[in-house]
Amino acid sequence: MKHVAVLMGGWSAEREVSLNSGKACADAAERAGYRVTRVDVTRDIARVLGDLKPDVVLNVLHGPPGEDGALQGLLEIIGIPYSHSGVMASAVAMQKDIAKTVLRAAGVPVPGGMVANRLDAARAHMLPPPYVIKPLSEGSSVGVFIVRADHAYPPQELSRPDWKYGEQVLVEPFIPGKELTCAVIADKPTDVIEIIAHTAFYDYEAKYAPGGSTHVLPAPVPADVYAECQRLAVKAHHALGCRGVTRADFRYDDSKPGVTGISCLEVNTQPGMTATSLVPELAAYAGMSFPDLARWMIEDASLGR
Repeated sequence: MKHVAVLMGGWSAEREVSLNSGKACADAAERAGYRVTRVDVTRDIARVLGDLKPDVVLNVLHGPPGEDGALQGLLEIIGIPYSHSGVMASAVAMQKDIAKTVLRAAGVPVPGGMVANRLDAARAHMLPPPYVIKPLSEGSSVGVFIVRADHAYPPQELSRPDWKYGEQVLVEPFIPGKELTCAVIADKPTDVIEIIAHTAFYDYEAKYAPGGSTHVLPAPVPADVYAECQRLAVKAHHALGCRGVTRADFRYDDSKPGVTGISCLEVNTQPGMTATSLVPELAAYAGMSFPDLARWMIEDASLGR
């Protein structure tokens, strides 16, 4: 029986989400017949894994160090196969400005915008409102602000001394329209979900609180838009060098003709796996149960790519 260490928790701003994702994946892996050890990751993770000697790691960390290439590098050094993307893809996808450069070069449409110092972004509008401010390397909409047209000033939270999401932020034009997402599993796209947030935008609460959002599957968009989101999800996955499961998030401005209103916001190399998460829902819609999904991620685990 294969011994799987499910890594979760950690110390990022997404710790609680990771614990929930980890529990769900560990439960699913046990149902799939694996011997599972649940590990709440601390800075002595190398020693812990050395003592456990698992056959494979199911990486369910969100944010640093599990999503930015750091943990992947450690696992490469100690030689334990792991799920999801490798060192380079994880590092590039997590750094939003670099990821946008790579995606744009590959022909994946992304929003415009700029990188700015957080204090400058708090001092004056960097773009005409509405626009979006987000940390360069956080997930789950942590530290994200939408500056509306009626906002006289940028968000002053950016200038707080206890701000903990980095000195640089990404400032992007706000794209109106539908929030869409599509996953890639085994190099193939899933169906496409429309997300309707019941909060000001698709923020942390909308993503993880019960009733925070409604998922419409399949997304009610024109067939060419649906197919283009699927094509772009796979293209983005390959452009960043990803493997395993990823999820690409899009905005679709239906006031524009054809597929020209689609923009890829980001690619998640460690997508959420909680009870309200999108990838398990997309997998189930395709006939893949959560234990089947866990089994696929575990058997897909590897080193060196």
